[in-house]
Amino acid sequence: MKQSKIILLVIDSFIGIGLCVLASLAFGARHVNFSEVIDILIHKENTSFNAVIVNERIPRTVFSIMAGAALGVSGSLMQAITRNPIADPSILGVNTGASLFVVSGIAFFGINTANQYIWFALAGAALTAIFVYGIGSLGHGGATPIKLALAGAATSAALSSLVSAIMLPRTDVMNTFRFWQVGSVSGATWEGIISVTPFLLVGIILGILVTPALNAMALGDDVATGLGVRTGLIRIIGAFAGVILCGAITALAGPIGFVGLMIPHTMRLICGPNMRFILPMSAVGGAILLTISDVIGRLIGRPGELEAGIITAFFGAPILIIIARKAKVRSL
Repeated sequence: MKQSKIILLVIDSFIGIGLCVLASLAFGARHVNFSEVIDILIHKENTSFNAVIVNERIPRTVFSIMAGAALGVSGSLMQAITRNPIADPSILGVNTGASLFVVSGIAFFGINTANQYIWFALAGAALTAIFVYGIGSLGHGGATPIKLALAGAATSAALSSLVSAIMLPRTDVMNTFRFWQVGSVSGATWEGIISVTPFLLVGIILGILVTPALNAMALGDDVATGLGVRTGLIRIIGAFAGVILCGAITALAGPIGFVGLMIPHTMRLICGPNMRFILPMSAVGGAILLTISDVIGRLIGRPGELEAGIITAFFGAPILIIIARKAKVRSL
């Protein structure tokens, strides 16, 4: 990719994220002017009612950026290691697996803190990813995109039934779980952000480390092996990074779907096949998409709000249909 295009992408990324942050701080049940938002951010001593509102929206905005970036990177890693353009945490059933473990933890172990949610969600996401990939790899042709999507859909349906079976007889569990399962960043707190940050850093660092090897694997496993890439180890590390990113965010925000599908696919069209560009741009694109979806949900549902997971599903479902109908859906 040309240097001028890289510079333009970097500039556009900063502008896009900046505008998303301002919109997230300004719009909601009560509108605050952009100029007033900037003034409140600069003058911390401001104690007006609007200042209280803006300060309450800051952790939500920070978390939406972090969550979107993590889901975008997770999706790009899953698509790269499976060479599957429709690989995504929600489509492969990883989010549903995390949901099952979280609701089981709430029902049977009484978990109620962000740190506890994270460990249960990570365990559920990891086991589901292994199971879906194993099922999708059976039979002739190995893990093709359509087989993985079907295995993920079937697994999601089965796990969703288990979630309902555990939740419905228990009113207290249902009340705790029903808002979480839609997928929203509205409950973000600084405590939750701090607890999830180490997991996100580990996942992103691992993703960056395997990027050169993923570029080689895009040429085929035989070529990558000839170049000295240990394909099995790289797939394990890449999958581990993707599961950490997805599971940690799902623990706090609930299962937010389609971000990991739309954004990497879009960035691949813009940046080309080089993972050195797709990975960081997926983080930027995911952050922008989830933050904008959160803002749109607030505006549509005023004085209440629609959860961000509903908005991303509304945008993502048509994208999935378009990708699935393409002739080249067999592999990247």
